[in-house]
Amino acid sequence: MKHITQLLAAAAVSLAIALPAHAETTLTVHYPMPGFFKDVMDTISKKFMAENPDIKIQFASPSATYEEGIQTILRQVGTSEMPDITFIGLNRLRMLDERDVAVDLGPLVKKDGNMAEQGFSDTILKLAQVKGKQVGLAFATSNPIMYYNADLVKAAGGDPENPPKTWDEVIALGGKIKALGNGVDGIDFRWQGDDWMFSALLFGAGGRMLSDDESKVAFNGPEGKKAVEVLHRLVTEGGMPVFTKPAGEQAFAAGKVGFEFQTTGALRNTIKNVGDKFDLRTAKIPLIDPVNGRLPTGGNAVVILTHDAAKQDAAWKFAKFAAGPYGASVVVPGTGYVPNNELAAKSPEYLGDFYKQNPLFQAGLSQMPVMIPWYAFPGSNGVKVTQTIVDNLSRIVDQSAEPKEALDDAAADVEGMLPRS
Repeated sequence: MKHITQLLAAAAVSLAIALPAHAETTLTVHYPMPGFFKDVMDTISKKFMAENPDIKIQFASPSATYEEGIQTILRQVGTSEMPDITFIGLNRLRMLDERDVAVDLGPLVKKDGNMAEQGFSDTILKLAQVKGKQVGLAFATSNPIMYYNADLVKAAGGDPENPPKTWDEVIALGGKIKALGNGVDGIDFRWQGDDWMFSALLFGAGGRMLSDDESKVAFNGPEGKKAVEVLHRLVTEGGMPVFTKPAGEQAFAAGKVGFEFQTTGALRNTIKNVGDKFDLRTAKIPLIDPVNGRLPTGGNAVVILTHDAAKQDAAWKFAKFAAGPYGASVVVPGTGYVPNNELAAKSPEYLGDFYKQNPLFQAGLSQMPVMIPWYAFPGSNGVKVTQTIVDNLSRIVDQSAEPKEALDDAAADVEGMLPRS
């Protein structure tokens, strides 16, 4: 009996030597906007775990918006609830950096060598940098586009093959669509939620949020006045009602709105919701200044929060995978976001042929040359600043204030929220 026990023990030792143990590392991942990203995250994580069986991905409860996401993470700092990885709105990376919450990815980027070979060009890397520090890797990037109901455009005397290229043309045709009656509205412009779509008008006019030294508000200058005047005219001339975000989406998908202006990231959901109810088309969003105008880069970046050495190594693998060519090849068709990885955009293995076969996705792709970073306000009041801008935009849309009055009020309030050196 003793001899058999010794043989079994020896066999166990031999087996342990022959089959090296892999300690499983579990990463907790948080992300926002499950309506856009749940299926995408599930697909990416399953593929990643299949290729990395020693790493397990588990998801924390997702946040409804980018704003809720950053507030959740800041509440969890220093607690056991804080995830190992999070996906943060590009305009909130600065808040994490100023509080020294995110892991500096610079050393990891340097250690990897030539990131461009993995599809991460310097331009792409800069999308998730704060003052040169690599706070994250851009995961899902977007710009605002024009969605339009070609049936309503044609009924109102427009040419669906040649959609409006200026705001004057949009407003004129929106008014004609509104005049069709039968409960039809001309335009839905997604101004609610945050300052991104206001940025589309402001940057599209060549404007900026703050002065060079960030001590004074600049969005109430000539460019800002042009921006809010367009918003005002969308209501008074273009047939835009006071929609909530969900109501606007539902009305457009039901065929009751001519034009919708919002993120290209909503494209997949819009296609699904519209179905065959009408002929859906997309096009570039007009720029108030076609020469100097730019568009804000929406979306989010994957950020590493854990400082545990073993987890950090695993987290870096996941971050590169999610933001890499495979991740981009899932994000773009699954949402409508534009590719944030150059290998994904060019390679037939990923998205090289996708845009030829899916013309509705081409509008966002074509605007990539005019994309600039989504502005991040300095200091601890970033979320309050955003809400102040939105609150004053609502006064323009519901016509309780003149555009200049609302803009000046927003500027005065925001100026008081800026940090003082």
